[in-house]
Amino acid sequence: MFQFSGFNMMFPETGRTFKASYKCFSVSMLPGNERQDVENGGKIIMPPSALDTLTRLNVEYPMLFKLINNKKGRHSHAGVLEFVADEGKCYLPYWMMDNLLLEEGDILTIESVSLPVAKFSKFQPHSTDFLDITNPKAVLENALRNFACLTTGDVIAIKYNKKVYELCVLETKPGNAVSIIECDMNVEFEAPVGYKETSEQVKENTRDEAPQDHIMEEVVETFKGSGVRLDGKKKKENQLDTPVVKKVLARGVPDYDYKFSLLKFDHSIKAISDRVAENDTNIIEAEENFQGQGFSMKKSRK
Repeated sequence: MFQFSGFNMMFPETGRTFKASYKCFSVSMLPGNERQDVENGGKIIMPPSALDTLTRLNVEYPMLFKLINNKKGRHSHAGVLEFVADEGKCYLPYWMMDNLLLEEGDILTIESVSLPVAKFSKFQPHSTDFLDITNPKAVLENALRNFACLTTGDVIAIKYNKKVYELCVLETKPGNAVSIIECDMNVEFEAPVGYKETSEQVKENTRDEAPQDHIMEEVVETFKGSGVRLDGKKKKENQLDTPVVKKVLARGVPDYDYKFSLLKFDHSIKAISDRVAENDTNIIEAEENFQGQGFSMKKSRK
């Protein structure tokens, strides 16, 4: 029987998958300094021997893995961050261990896989506190940079402003597990768990408000004082003070029930000028800019 020891090195086998079992631990058990970057992402740490095997198997890049808990029948997907774990061990973020129902030291099967590139994903926050974030899509996009893939049904954890938010992955396309490395993915959010609209919000969102034709009026009066000539002479009859004219100016109505961070655009409200014309037919003409009399600076010759 002849053996060719270098044959596989010259012509590496393709199509073979990596599969191994390790004792899994949370990132907090990793020797050395605290690795918060691992805890806040979706990647795991594997031993150096795994890298050697993956290299010889010519596994497709980026390296993505299916994590299987055979004991509980749970599975998820993740990328790899580093190959620095002790032999026979792997380290996972705590939220990932919680998804897989794993305890410290349980056996985890890791298998290399190839996943389609993500096109769409839908998330549901587990807390209404997520609504307090000003731009949730930007926050999620920044957090997903530490992830390599998403699996439908997983509950991922992202950290923002020293607070951890949990989001359930409701849907992913084009498959139940997708790669999010260098992809253009559309994101949607479902209403958070436990979110209920208050009675006031329901009324504001469902009712068709009647046109608000009421206006507030502001009465402005012209100058009430009297004028005096600089030369000390008395005024002529045609130079007497004009009577006081009262003008009614329409004002907008402030929303005293305004709620912070809520913008409401009511297109049923008519313009103030239109409301004034319809409701106040007896208002004194306020558009006349000048109501006095004119005088000529040049005396006419008789």
